[in-house]
Amino acid sequence: MKKNQVPQDDGSLAKKNISELCYAVDENGRYTTVHSTGWEAKTLALNESLQLIEERIADTGHAVLAGKVSPIAYYMELHRMDVALLASYVGIHRWFVKRHFHPKRFLKLKEKTLQKYADVFGITIEQLKAPVPNPNT
Repeated sequence: MKKNQVPQDDGSLAKKNISELCYAVDENGRYTTVHSTGWEAKTLALNESLQLIEERIADTGHAVLAGKVSPIAYYMELHRMDVALLASYVGIHRWFVKRHFHPKRFLKLKEKTLQKYADVFGITIEQLKAPVPNPNT
């Protein structure tokens, strides 16, 4: 893309007076950096993906309230993690993390294990054990 063709659409970045650094080709055919306030196609794609993430968080919150999964699954979704990432942060094998998604097994976890999860999520053990916040908000 040429330097003068870098999109300057009013995206989510422009609303916050932030610009994104992009690479473009200048008049001499060399790569250079150009600031962009947004690109409509990119903004639409990001907004759609964020909406899907919010739906997953809400669905997981409902599953916790229904007793289908433990709060660990909810907080994992809320912090935009997957099992592998959560396992690496907590220092527990993925297989165990998946087991901890089961409500009955979650209730039997030791304080030390709960503290590891709470530390990763930036919450207290009490918050981890408490009912999840209203997933509809």
